[in-house]
Amino acid sequence: MRLDPSQGEPAATLVNGLSEGELADLIWRFGEERHARRIASAIVAQRPLWSTLELAELVARAVGRRERIDPATRTFQALRIAVNDELGALSEAAATGPDALSEGGRLAVIAFHSLEDRIVKQFFQQETRDCLCPPKVPVCRCGHRATLRAITRRATRPRRMRLRVTCGAGVLGFESWSGSPGGRTDGPFRAAKRVKMR
Repeated sequence: MRLDPSQGEPAATLVNGLSEGELADLIWRFGEERHARRIASAIVAQRPLWSTLELAELVARAVGRRERIDPATRTFQALRIAVNDELGALSEAAATGPDALSEGGRLAVIAFHSLEDRIVKQFFQQETRDCLCPPKVPVCRCGHRATLRAITRRATRPRRMRLRVTCGAGVLGFESWSGSPGGRTDGPFRAAKRVKMR
C-alpha cells in the first residue's frame, strides 16, 4: 500500500501492531468507517494477518455487505492514507501552491474523498481572506494577506470534465470521463487564482 516502499512502515505493521483502540481510531479517522470498532475488534481477534485478501474477507465478515461498495474499501483507504501520510502531503503541497504560481496563475484541485476536500476547502478559505484574527479582535494583528481568489465558490462535481492546460506556447487538452459507471473519480473540484501581493 505504500507508494514508496523505501519509506514509512508497511500496512501489516499497523494491522498487526496497533492496539484495538488505535486501530479503530485510524479506521474511523481516515476511512470514515462507521463500523470501525467492530472491524478493529475482528482484526485483533484474528491476528496476525499477512495478506490483503485475508483482511478483506475479515472485514466483509465483520461488516457484511450493506452498501454498493466493497465493505473493505474504507478500511483499505484508511490504511493507505496512514502509511503514505497522504493528508500531510496534501497540506504541505497546498501550503506551497500559491508560492509556485505567478500573478493570475490558477490552482485547481480534485479531491478523491471528503478528507482531502476538507483540507483543500479550509486552505482556500484561509488563503482568500486578508485577516485570520478572531472576530472579537478589533484590529488585525496577524498581518495575513490573501494570496488567492476563489474561482469556484463551492466545490463542483463535474460528470464530464474538460480541462484546458496552457503550457508555454502551446495548449494541451485533457478530457476525463469521470462519470463512467466503473469509476468513482468525479470528486469535488475547487479552483483559485493567484492575486497580486500588496
